Amino acid sequence: MKKLFILSSFLFISYAGFSQEAGIRGGDVLGNDIALDLILRSSAATRIHADLGFGDNFGLEVLFDFVNRGLGDGGLGFYIGLGPSFLFASDLLWGLSAEAGLEFHFNNLPLAVGADWRPTYFFTDNADFEAGGWGINARFVFGGRGE
Repeated sequence: MKKLFILSSFLFISYAGFSQEAGIRGGDVLGNDIALDLILRSSAATRIHADLGFGDNFGLEVLFDFVNRGLGDGGLGFYIGLGPSFLFASDLLWGLSAEAGLEFHFNNLPLAVGADWRPTYFFTDNADFEAGGWGINARFVFGGRGE
């Protein structure tokens, strides 16, 4: 499990070098309270959204999001996504997380703020559905709003 943790950390840090948005997410992050929050846009309507949660445990989520920035004239938009989740606790738990959220990209600041909900279904020995996963995030935006 230690090797898997090191490999996941290395991949996450490598991914951070290519991200267009980087920040933090607070709330329920796979049983933790805070996560590093990274976004890599693949097009104006899709992106990869990764979180590395830490606290009592270590968690990793990599979600593929569909994004709509068409709410109003400003930078308000919403996103939905789906992807794998891994929780490195006393045992390795893996599952599938969904995501639905609202975010606002400021026009004159390189900042995005948002709130989302991430229910997760774990496929481990004791299969479990976690409906929590509410969180807020703030990210620094590199190179514009990504429209």
